[in-house]
Amino acid sequence: MKTLRAFFTTSAIALLLYSCVSGKGALKQGDYYDAVIESVNRLRSSPNNKKSIQVLTQAYPLCIDYIESGIQDGLKSDDNKKWRKAVAGYEKINFINNQIKTSIGASKIITNPQTRFTELANAKEKAADEAYNEGINFMMKSSREDYKQAYYDFKDANDFKQGYKESIEMMTQAEFKATIRVAYEEINNSNINYGSFQPTINSLQRLFLSIKPAGQKDTVPPHQYLTVRFNGFQVNRPSVSTRNENIPRQIKVGEQKGADGKMQDVLQTVSADVTYFHKTITADAYASVTITDAATNSILQNLNVSGPVNWTSDWATYRGDGRALNGTSAALVQRRETFPNDQEIFNQAIRNLQGNLNQQLKSFYSQY
Repeated sequence: MKTLRAFFTTSAIALLLYSCVSGKGALKQGDYYDAVIESVNRLRSSPNNKKSIQVLTQAYPLCIDYIESGIQDGLKSDDNKKWRKAVAGYEKINFINNQIKTSIGASKIITNPQTRFTELANAKEKAADEAYNEGINFMMKSSREDYKQAYYDFKDANDFKQGYKESIEMMTQAEFKATIRVAYEEINNSNINYGSFQPTINSLQRLFLSIKPAGQKDTVPPHQYLTVRFNGFQVNRPSVSTRNENIPRQIKVGEQKGADGKMQDVLQTVSADVTYFHKTITADAYASVTITDAATNSILQNLNVSGPVNWTSDWATYRGDGRALNGTSAALVQRRETFPNDQEIFNQAIRNLQGNLNQQLKSFYSQY
């Protein structure tokens, strides 16, 4: 218990020293915001920490001035994100106010922390307009990447001010135009009932990517056709390899009195000839993937995917004295040759195939 208490005490001291050093280091580097947050956090758990008090006293006015001057300089510039950056700055000042007020030690040092609630509300209004107009500009460029950026701009506008102008409608329109639509078809080229790849395909669905069955009607024609063909399953004949080992071992068989009159162990060397068996069964499930551009009919991706399975079993037999067997050999001679469950091997191959198919398709569609 004393050791545990000492550990926690040492850890607390180390954490305290680290916080002080990191806050002081941030101050020296001109990272006033981090210096303030570090010192406030330390004063929350240690209200009388002298180093943190010193850091907070020095860093707080510098931090507020740095953020405020950065906002004002930005507003005088031609930066097309200046109001959004102003929002971020004012939110930082308000966050610092909240942190100080919830820290007993910090609130004693900074008794009247500054806030920018009015300024923030005004900046959000202008940031919404700024983001909305930028979204309109991206929409006019008419490329898929521009539509994606427009979507995020309209989303920002709506986040800054709920229902700002037609931000929700424009966000929906931008998403629609930015989305790659894929018509999916699954073909079984075998007589095996493997289930369906539909769950694997559905897991690919995300923002700006829509994959629907080829037979399902969509509002617009697809941009791509995705065809997955299941080509079969194969299990190979078992392969068994063997290895022989002679294991000698000295064992105690009794005791006898030695020349010095003391009892001594009587040892005997025993041995066993062990044969180790290693059986392997390999299996695989196969599929092929073709992704075609709907407009040009050109092939964008053509690949084969498999789901290999490697089943193994180990056991051993021996001749001779069983007392010579060690831990590993003793355990293996207790085993007998085993035979896999054919259905489980098939199921595992299908699971592996689905997993590899998912990785390949995710890799391809990551560029979209």
